[in-house]
Amino acid sequence: MVAEIEIAPCGPITGSIRPPGSKSLTNRALIIAALAEGTSLLTGALESEDTEVMIDSLRRIGVKIDHDAAAHTLTVCGNGGTFAGDNMEMFIANSGTSMRFLTALATLGEGNFRLDGIARMRERPIGDLIVALQQLGAKIRTEHDNACPPVLVTASGLPGGRAKIAGNISSQYLSGLLMAAPYAQGTVELEVDGELVSQPYVRMTTHIMRDFGVDLEENDCRRFVIPGQQTYQARPYAIEPDASAASYFWGAAAVSGGKVTVAGLSRDALQGDVGFCDALAQMGCQVDYQADSITVTGQPLHGIEIDMGEISDTVQTLAAVALFATGPTKITGVAHNRHKETDRIGDLACELQKLGATVEELPDGMIITPGPLRPARIETYNDHRMAMSLALVGLRQPGVVILNPGCTSKTYPLFFEDLAKICGTS
Repeated sequence: MVAEIEIAPCGPITGSIRPPGSKSLTNRALIIAALAEGTSLLTGALESEDTEVMIDSLRRIGVKIDHDAAAHTLTVCGNGGTFAGDNMEMFIANSGTSMRFLTALATLGEGNFRLDGIARMRERPIGDLIVALQQLGAKIRTEHDNACPPVLVTASGLPGGRAKIAGNISSQYLSGLLMAAPYAQGTVELEVDGELVSQPYVRMTTHIMRDFGVDLEENDCRRFVIPGQQTYQARPYAIEPDASAASYFWGAAAVSGGKVTVAGLSRDALQGDVGFCDALAQMGCQVDYQADSITVTGQPLHGIEIDMGEISDTVQTLAAVALFATGPTKITGVAHNRHKETDRIGDLACELQKLGATVEELPDGMIITPGPLRPARIETYNDHRMAMSLALVGLRQPGVVILNPGCTSKTYPLFFEDLAKICGTS
C-alpha cells in the first residue's frame, strides 16, 4: 500500500454498495463455531487483519478452518471445547476482539497459553477481564503485572461461579466471558459493575450464542446466568455487512449532499451501529429504511448533542460530518474511546483541528465547532477508523491527504478502492 493517499473531491454521490462482512459478527461466529460440535459454514465473512489473526490463533489450538476468500466463506470444524496448549503462543496484532475473546477461550483448555500483540495492544487495558476470569477460577495473569497484554494462561478448564465485570472500559470483556461460559464446569453468573458501554454488542453476542444452541438468562444487560457443561451446535450462519463500515458511505452521502444505499442491512440488524443513521437524521439527512437496505440522502446539516455510547465506533464518522454542519456538535458517552486502537478523543481532536475545527475535549467526548475548512495531512495513528472517517472530509475539501492508508487492512482492506468507485473517481 502507498504511504499516503490524497482524496479527490467529488460532487454529490449517488450509488449503492454492500460493505464487507461485519468484523464483530465474524469474530464472534468464529469463536463459537470453533467451540461447537460439528462443522459450521459462515457466509459473508470478513477478510481482514482482525479476522486473520483470529483464524491463525484458532488453528493453533487445532481448529480446522477452510477459508474461501472469493466466496467470503469460512468452513469451521469445531473442537467441541476440547483443546490443549504446550506453551502455545497467539499473536493478536492490534485486534481488541481477538485479544479479549481468545483470552477467555484459552481458560477452557489444558496447558499454557501466551497472548501478545503489537506495541499499542500492550497499552490496551485487559485487567478487568483478568480479574473476572480469576473470580471464575482461572489461573491467569498479565506478564508484566500491569493489567495489559501479554496475557499468560495456565489452563485446566474453567470452574465457573460468580464474577463481577467492569462495564465502563469495553463490552468485549463481557462478550468474551459470555461466549466461554457455556463450557465452564459449573454455572457462571456474571454481574456488570457500573455502566455498560456499547450494549448492542453484548446483545449481539447473546443472540449468536442462542443461535448456536445454548441457553442463558439475562437481565437488561446487568446480570447473566449461563449454565455450564453446554455445547454449541454447528450450523450454517450468515454474517451481515459491517454496519461500522457502512457508516462511512452513509457519511459520504451526508457530506456530499448525495444519496447512498447500503445493501444487506436494515433497522433490525444485529449490529447497533445502524443507529448511526438516526444520528444523521437528527443532523438533517433523510433516511429510508427497507427490508434489506438503508438509504441516506444528504440535506443541509446542523449540529446536534448526542450520546454515542451505544455506537461509539462511529464517533469519528460523525465528527467528519460535523465539520460540514451549521453550529457545534457535542458528542458524549464515549470515555472508553480513549482505550481503542488509538485515543479516539484526544487524537481525533488533534486531526479535526488541523482541518480547521475548534474542538473542546470532554472527559467522555468532545464539542466540535466547524471553522473554515483547510487542506491537511491526516495522521492516522495506525487506526483504521481514523483513516476511513476523515477521508470523507476530502470529498468536499481539496488537499486532504491520508497518511498510512494501509491501516484500513485491519477491517476493510479495499476501503479506498470502494470509496473511489462509489464517488466515480476510480
